[in-house]
Amino acid sequence: MSEKRLKSIDTGFHRYLYQQVQWDKPLSIIKGARGTGKTTLLLQYMKLTKLPAIYLSLDDFYFESNRLTLLAENLYEKGYRHFFLDEIHQYPFWSKDLKNLYDSYPDMRIVATGSSVLQIDKGQADLSRRANLYSLNGLSFREFLDMEYNLKNNPLELSSILENHMDISPSINDRLDVLKAFSEYLNYGCLPFFKSDKTFYHQKLQQIIHLIIEIDIPSVENINYTTVRSMKNLLFIISQSVPFTPNIQSLSDKTGVPRNTVLKALDLLEKSGVLNLLRSNNKGISFLQKPDKIYLENPNIAYTFSGSKPNKGNLRETFFLNQLKVNHDVTSSKYGDFIVNNAYTFEIGGAVKTTKQIKGIPQAFIAADEIENGVNNKIPLWLFGFLY
Repeated sequence: MSEKRLKSIDTGFHRYLYQQVQWDKPLSIIKGARGTGKTTLLLQYMKLTKLPAIYLSLDDFYFESNRLTLLAENLYEKGYRHFFLDEIHQYPFWSKDLKNLYDSYPDMRIVATGSSVLQIDKGQADLSRRANLYSLNGLSFREFLDMEYNLKNNPLELSSILENHMDISPSINDRLDVLKAFSEYLNYGCLPFFKSDKTFYHQKLQQIIHLIIEIDIPSVENINYTTVRSMKNLLFIISQSVPFTPNIQSLSDKTGVPRNTVLKALDLLEKSGVLNLLRSNNKGISFLQKPDKIYLENPNIAYTFSGSKPNKGNLRETFFLNQLKVNHDVTSSKYGDFIVNNAYTFEIGGAVKTTKQIKGIPQAFIAADEIENGVNNKIPLWLFGFLY
């Protein structure tokens, strides 16, 4: 890999996952959607540790006619022990070759990245018992403040936010205009590349979504061109009315594909980081089970599809689900908007939102937009962006 590229990598800001990855394990796989910063994560570690390491992107034309195992064996003989492999989902023999390298070279250290659709128990070899698996999500609001304003804050526990928000939020919003920053984040702050180009951020985000559907998903799932077209059509229909309460038969009629194909497409769009599906129960689910609601994966996508004025209620709920789902179990609620960890009920709203809808429900809270500080069980919505 070019030394010039490594030198250009900024090591001043690290994604939340950087400290969680056990880099010294024999095999680690980092999954994540395009644009979340997986490649930067690898290159930052290489630059900071200065190990005699090799970086290989497996979407390179070289791997169209050459096997990874042979190249890795040759490099191993030359003394290399650390291998950083990018875009493994683009390489058809990824699971078999990683298994063979893992089994044959106990002192080899491999960190690989791949699409969030990647299933390590599938493919030609089951890696689920061999690999440490990590998922890299988009930027939290906390991380955005670090990148954009150099505002340093440690992640917060959900219990701490619920119990101590009246002490925590003033300590944050005293240091900047938090509501202005939150509005910026909802518009363009969910993926790290915003830092280099805000003007064309939404254009690039739209391109990323096209690449996910046209390249990433077909590289992992056996789907044809017709299904790809149907997924794009489905996404457009959903984007015009989110949160979307799905009528699967109606979606089937509008897209011209069978009901089960619609459900499979929704499942793949969720796994690839384009949609979030809200269900009443997240345990033992099958893609054939209809979700209760469909959300875009993050608020920025709402701006990409609807221009400068997406629905505020949509943005608020999309943000809450996006931030909470990373480390918590989020399901639909009969009384509020969400239930978290099967314990806490949340109603999402604006500054004047009252507790009327959740009155009498134990452990129920309002996550309110457009307020700097909360009181009692009414908590600033933006504060839930500090969970990771």
